[in-house]
Amino acid sequence: MRMSGSRVPSGRGAPRPPLAPPLARFDLDRDYLSRAGGVEGLLADPAARLVVLHDGRALGASRDALALVPAARVGEVDPDAVVFLGRARSDAPDLAAGAPVLALDAGDELAATLDGEWLELRGVGARLGARDAGIFAQALALANWHAASGFSPGTGTVTRVGQSGWVRIDPDTGREHYPRTDPAVIVAVLDDEDRILLGSNVEWGAGRFSLLAGFVEPGESLEAAVVREIFEEAGVVVADPVYLGSQPWPFPASLMLGFEARIAAGTPSEPTPDGTELRELRWFTREQLAADAEAGRVTLPRSASIARAIIEDWYGGALPDGAEG
Repeated sequence: MRMSGSRVPSGRGAPRPPLAPPLARFDLDRDYLSRAGGVEGLLADPAARLVVLHDGRALGASRDALALVPAARVGEVDPDAVVFLGRARSDAPDLAAGAPVLALDAGDELAATLDGEWLELRGVGARLGARDAGIFAQALALANWHAASGFSPGTGTVTRVGQSGWVRIDPDTGREHYPRTDPAVIVAVLDDEDRILLGSNVEWGAGRFSLLAGFVEPGESLEAAVVREIFEEAGVVVADPVYLGSQPWPFPASLMLGFEARIAAGTPSEPTPDGTELRELRWFTREQLAADAEAGRVTLPRSASIARAIIEDWYGGALPDGAEG
């Protein structure tokens, strides 16, 4: 697997710049040493700011910026509903350098008292600045983990929160449970004509297409997962996977690892949908995809997704926006 800064996809001679998916951006110092002191002291800092989550959304100051709320504004909160995210690296009008940033998963009552617009990460991720995109992705991933980890998998006992939201502890055994991330590969499959293979999921509306993707299985390398997933979903064999880049996808807890791979020499290139996940598979040239997206015949992945970033990287620029949101 090639991991260099300059990517040379198989069969192409010119390097391409590194892939920059929207949610891969981040601008906080995670400052893991401050986690040990607990959130109470961090919240007491007058410079502390909260990103407030509610039902999987974050409070926004506008459609392209998070609302960073002074801790004093929300009053007394349950410390177990707060997670320390890190410290600001630089000064900004709404956040001083070095200030602690925390995430609060707010209940209905508190959420109803806050002014602003509730933002959904899939819809706004590409519009947010680097700092806010990273904050939102991190906060949502941790909130999802806490929501699914209230009980010990070993004893069934209610766990308690520690290290400023970064660990849950089984009080019976003392065993610590940490946030988990599920790796998944997402692949631009290309043929000898440099066409890209896109699939339509059975759960999507007609005309919606994206890259093929799947979770990495236990005991499996990333490269092996690429080959297996593409064969399972499309019935074609790919070779020489080339790493493109990654980004978190906290729905609920994935890390998407982007690859490009080509049809293996001497093997058929005609794809066959698996019939379980995919209803349709199609090869697209650059011209075909642009024309179909512009005419509304094809809906592309949302701009916040790594799928859109990889497709536009292959295309060589921004595609007509057939994306949802």
